[in-house]
Amino acid sequence: MAEVIEGGFTVPMPRMVRVRQIFPREENSVDVLAAMKAMFSGPGFKRLAPGSRIAVAVGSRGIVDVDKIVGGCIRGLIGLGFDPFIVPAMGSHGGATAEGQIQILKGHGITPETMGVPIRSSMEVDKIGELEDGLPVYMDRQALRSDGLIVINRIKPHTGFRGDYESGLLKMLTIGLGKHLGATTYHNYGLDAYSRALPRLGGIVMNATPFIGGIAVTENSYHQIVDLRFVRKDELLDREKQLLLRAKKLMPRIMFDPVNVLIVNDFGKEISGPGMDPNITGRPVSPYVEIDDAPAIDKIAVLNLTPASEGNAVGIGAADVTTKRFVDSMDLGSTYANSIASTFLNSAKIPVYMNNDFEAIQVALKTCTGVRHPHSRIIWIKDTLHLDEIYVSEIFLPEVQNNPNLVRLGDPEPMRFDGNGNLTYS
Repeated sequence: MAEVIEGGFTVPMPRMVRVRQIFPREENSVDVLAAMKAMFSGPGFKRLAPGSRIAVAVGSRGIVDVDKIVGGCIRGLIGLGFDPFIVPAMGSHGGATAEGQIQILKGHGITPETMGVPIRSSMEVDKIGELEDGLPVYMDRQALRSDGLIVINRIKPHTGFRGDYESGLLKMLTIGLGKHLGATTYHNYGLDAYSRALPRLGGIVMNATPFIGGIAVTENSYHQIVDLRFVRKDELLDREKQLLLRAKKLMPRIMFDPVNVLIVNDFGKEISGPGMDPNITGRPVSPYVEIDDAPAIDKIAVLNLTPASEGNAVGIGAADVTTKRFVDSMDLGSTYANSIASTFLNSAKIPVYMNNDFEAIQVALKTCTGVRHPHSRIIWIKDTLHLDEIYVSEIFLPEVQNNPNLVRLGDPEPMRFDGNGNLTYS
């Protein structure tokens, strides 16, 4: 790789200030263990015979306390006399392999040992129907052959399309449990049409499978669970639509606009499907979503791929520059499988990559036009999930002072790099 910094010039970097962003907050977060215990004390499962085999579908997202939610669901089902097991419901994630999807669950603390039940991971599906235009509908074979099916997922805005139903229970029922074949088939149908097709696909799945209902999780801007409920099959279409509206109001954001360089410390599948949420960055890889309330960002520098991603770096194509460390940690097979299934090949394109964080940030700064360094407008975030405390360059201080939803937490300090030229995040 060419040494574009060594022997050349460097631009001066501004000092950075730690700032708290204040978002709308629900008064109380949910006590997960208490909520799960109450969820399985009602009469909702009376129609199922004792000993019924219940498939609990779990996805790849890094939902808060997902291991506690899944564990609580398993314990509740066992307490009712059922025989539960876990099935991964994550489409083509994990390199589109059964073993890869087991590894993703393990990264969330979900294993046969921790849950006390087997994980039945397979990419085998059966066709269970088709839409009126002939689009086939597929379902995970293990889930289909169970006596009852429950899905667990977070309700939130999708990163690739807009509609009444986006990322949630319906999507898990169709794409997640459709496995690689289903995910590829539905994405080829077109995300522009998918938002309209989703309730029809979900209707077929709900009627042709032993689906009972779903556990819907809603988080606030602080990555806390504020709503955790069991949604019955007969109420899912109405309830999920309402929960999505609430989730959209609780989304965090970057309160500074415009931005010369956004530094994203951590990028990963447990953070967002495309590694960093385009609802935050304004950089979707899908042409079927418009994001109006994100700041105008000139350059995005991504530094690290999270271990929980298992090498899947799909979405990195939305960045402008990254590090050699990031590229070395990529699993191209997993990344390409996810990108091809989504039909958005640009999501797997590798940006310009540099030896370390210092060089990556320098390249991002040098390619911003009309900036008088060191007076650049830089935002540095841990990831797109955690936006309550961020670092901003000194030039933003007047905006911080004049905005009641922004609180200065320290004095301006230079960005600190270790001996390898990498940022130290605190």
